[in-house]
Amino acid sequence: MSDSVSKTCARRKSAAKAWAAPPPIDGEAALAAAANALAALDPKTIPMLVAIGGAPPLRLREPGFAGLAAIIVSQQVSVASASAIYGRLEARVTPLEATTLLAVEDDHLRGCGLSTPKLKTLRALAHEVAHEGLDLAGLARLDAVEAHQRLTRIHGVGPWTADVFLLFCLGHTDAFPAGDLALQEAARLALGLKTRPDAKRLACIAERWRPYRGVAARMLWAYYRVAKQRSGMALEDSKARA
Repeated sequence: MSDSVSKTCARRKSAAKAWAAPPPIDGEAALAAAANALAALDPKTIPMLVAIGGAPPLRLREPGFAGLAAIIVSQQVSVASASAIYGRLEARVTPLEATTLLAVEDDHLRGCGLSTPKLKTLRALAHEVAHEGLDLAGLARLDAVEAHQRLTRIHGVGPWTADVFLLFCLGHTDAFPAGDLALQEAARLALGLKTRPDAKRLACIAERWRPYRGVAARMLWAYYRVAKQRSGMALEDSKARA
């Protein structure tokens, strides 16, 4: 990014620190209210996204440890494989919570179909929750950056996993996975950019939508699906399957 763009981004971030965090999105009414607030922030872009992509879907997932475990299991495997592995994990670890997972031997967890890296990530997550006091539900009340950083400190939990959990399991209004290729392409199309923005540039663009960047992400995904269907284009590994 140019110096001028970087300075603009920094000013937006500084101004955003004074904003009160909106309540988590826990249902259709909360999502609609957040969408209306976002449209007031950006009356040019947001109504256009909704006009093409429709109202953003709620798509809430199971919260807490089980919800984050499901996202970890789903990484880099097909939907069918992830569903099978997660089903076996739920059957083996009952209830699927941090303390119960820590009590199960590695061989039994591998028998569910977990790879060694995913097993290590689930162990690390369980340790943070059971022994280090990580309050997963409480992350919804934190600033998006702080919540994101808290999750990505866990071994094996990457930026995309952290943001998807914050968005769809906790209903965080401001989580924004700027590295998601579908969001980048959607922004290129919607904003008329010459090239697809990288994660840093998209994060800067999204500063205009604080503290509702998570709502903007939902709208961009919905817009992208329609735009892709209209043009017949395909984007490899969009990661917009959360």
